[in-house]
Amino acid sequence: MRTERTMPNRKSLPLAVLAVLLILATAPPLSAALAASDPYPGKPVRLIIAFAPGGSTDIVGRLIAAKLSERLGKQVVPENRSGAGGTVGAEMVMKAEPDGYTLLFTSAALAINPLLFKVPYDPVKSFVPIAKMGDGPVVLTVHPDVPANSVKELITLAKKQPGKMVSAAAGSGSFMHLATELFKMMAGIDIKIVQFKGGGPAMIDTMGGHSQISLGTLTQSLPQIKSGKLKALGYGGGARSRLLPELPTVSEAGLPGYEASQWWGLFAPTGTPKAIVERLHRELAVILKAEDTQKTFEVQGAEPDLLGSSEFVKFIEQEGAKWGKVVKEGNIKGEQ
Repeated sequence: MRTERTMPNRKSLPLAVLAVLLILATAPPLSAALAASDPYPGKPVRLIIAFAPGGSTDIVGRLIAAKLSERLGKQVVPENRSGAGGTVGAEMVMKAEPDGYTLLFTSAALAINPLLFKVPYDPVKSFVPIAKMGDGPVVLTVHPDVPANSVKELITLAKKQPGKMVSAAAGSGSFMHLATELFKMMAGIDIKIVQFKGGGPAMIDTMGGHSQISLGTLTQSLPQIKSGKLKALGYGGGARSRLLPELPTVSEAGLPGYEASQWWGLFAPTGTPKAIVERLHRELAVILKAEDTQKTFEVQGAEPDLLGSSEFVKFIEQEGAKWGKVVKEGNIKGEQ
C-alpha cells in the first residue's frame, strides 16, 4: 500500500507568514521587554568623585549620593578617585560599561583640563552630561590696607602702578588662577600673579599683606571677610550671593560681563541609555529643590543651578571657548 505524502497548502502559506509577521510587529522589542523585567537600578550604583575627600566637590557629591540612594531605592556608593586634577576619575568612568551603574561627579576641571594639558578624554564626546547642579563663584578680595573700596577703585589703583600689585593664586592652571587672569585681561591691568600650593596658602599670603589681591571661593573667603582680615569688593557670580547680599557682583561694580564660577555636574559614559539619563535627571531636579540640599550648597558658597543634558553640553562648549581664550592669551600652563 502506497503512503501518500501530505503537501503544504500553497494557498495557506502566505497567510501563515502574515500571521507570524503580525505577531512580531505587535510584540514589544526585546530590549524593552528586558528593561521592563529589570528596571533601573537593579543593583547599587557607583558614584566616582574625581577629587579627594574634604573638598567642595566631595562634600556636594556625597550629599547627592545619599539623596539619590533615597530616590532610587538602591544604594549609590560614593568613591573618591582623585588625581591629575580630576582626570583619573574621569578616565575611569569613561572606560566603564555604559549601563548607568558607574557615574562621575566632578567640577569645571572636566572642561578646563583639556585646555591645559593632554587628557585621555573629550569633555563632550566621552560622556553623557546628566545634569549641571550648581555654581560656586569666586569673590574678589583685597588686604584691608589696600586703598580701594570698590572694583573701579582697585582697577584705577592697579593702572597707576603697573606691575607692582600682586594677586595670589592656587597654582598654575587652577580655577583661582584662571579667574584672576580673566579679571586682569578684562580690566586691562598689569598685576603679578604668584602661585601657591592651594587656595588656603594663597589666601593666607593675602591676609598677611604679602599679596594684595585674591579671587578665592566664597567658602574660603567668607570667614576672613567677616573677621575683617580680607576686604570684599565683588562677587564673581551672575547675581549677588544670598550670603553677602550687600556685596555687588564684579560685573555691576565696575567690570561689566565678568563672571567666574566653579561648577559641579553628574556624568555617565557615552552610550548610556537615554531612559536612564532622563530618570537620573528627574531625580536630581527633585533633590535640588530640597531645603537641606540648598543649605549644603549655601555652606559651600554655591548656588543650585540645574541644566539638562543638551543644555549642559552647550554650557561645557561655552566654558571651553571662554577659558580657552584665557589660557591662550595668558600663556597658562597646567600643573598635573
